[in-house]
Amino acid sequence: MNKGKKVIQPEIWIKAGAAILLVAGGTLVHWLNPDLYLKLGYLLTSGDIDSIAEFLRSYGMWAMVISMVIDILINVLGFLPSIFISAANGVVFGLVPGVIISWLSESIGVMISFWLMRRFLRHYAEHLIAKSKYLKKIDEFSGANGFKMMLLARSLPYFPSGIITAVGAVSSIRFRDYALATLIGKLPSTMLEVVVGHDIVNYEENLARLSIVIGLIFLFYCGVWWGRKRLLRTEPMEYSKKLQ
Repeated sequence: MNKGKKVIQPEIWIKAGAAILLVAGGTLVHWLNPDLYLKLGYLLTSGDIDSIAEFLRSYGMWAMVISMVIDILINVLGFLPSIFISAANGVVFGLVPGVIISWLSESIGVMISFWLMRRFLRHYAEHLIAKSKYLKKIDEFSGANGFKMMLLARSLPYFPSGIITAVGAVSSIRFRDYALATLIGKLPSTMLEVVVGHDIVNYEENLARLSIVIGLIFLFYCGVWWGRKRLLRTEPMEYSKKLQ
């Protein structure tokens, strides 16, 4: 009786609703403060931590909320650097509150971004994966070892967050594993970003600690390089044996 009618899939409604909400929210913010986007874009790409700190302080008791909203949006978009506002959080709120604010904001932002990208991109990625046996194996490997890979990736400080999110979104990693790996991996990387940024601004007072932290970052990257090399050497061999 209704064979001629096309049924609109719920996924289409979700995508349309998400797009409408993003556009409506962005339009509302622009209407309330037409210069905000240009000012934020300049501050967040200039690397001027002092100016970003002053911008946050100008909001008084709302500074923490504004910082979290901005940081979440930065990580949802994925192409703007969040290291400068993370550093400013340490300057404005102190090291411990700054780390907590930045860690929660970045984690929430990349989780939202992951959900949106998976809704929009995973469907198209599946078509490409289905055409290649090699991509199928990689996809299956990412599903079985997604937590380890994402934990390693998220623990890298100063690495473009949007790239990691996009790779995760088109892989087979479960959202639960992605969220847990993000929360755990983001904590040490965010801590380093906040502490280094804070100490660079106040380098005269914290030169010794800054030197120690930079040394630890170097050792950390050496450890990550070694761990990545070992993971790529051992895991694919074990996984290929299971497929045979």
